[in-house]
Amino acid sequence: MRTSVARRNAMLDTLTSSSNSGLLRIYSGTRPTDADTALSGNTLLAELTMGSTSFGSASGGVLTANAITSDSSADATGTASFARLFQSNGTTAIADFSLGTSGTEVIINTVSIVAAAVVSCSAMTITAPVGT
Repeated sequence: MRTSVARRNAMLDTLTSSSNSGLLRIYSGTRPTDADTALSGNTLLAELTMGSTSFGSASGGVLTANAITSDSSADATGTASFARLFQSNGTTAIADFSLGTSGTEVIINTVSIVAAAVVSCSAMTITAPVGT
């Protein structure tokens, strides 16, 4: 199946309402298979807050986050390996994302997180695949 750009944009736009004021949690350890898989042996390093309108409208099959509030005091020390986005209730997982300082879905200031340090996100983009 190969989807149209309009369909990919519509799919991505459904993420916006569920992630408004959501929580972007950054973890160490092995990234689970998907966001439905329980965390196991992962350490919560930091928690950032999505904007009240988390994303703009998707364009060209890409969804770009609006400003994300930094975590002014990281929860733990460790090497960040992935991010999981939760609804604002903090319990309903939406999706997992790659993260790093460049070339990933979530761009953070450093993957070497130190407890009580500031963790910031400069960009978050989600691209819907065309299909195979």
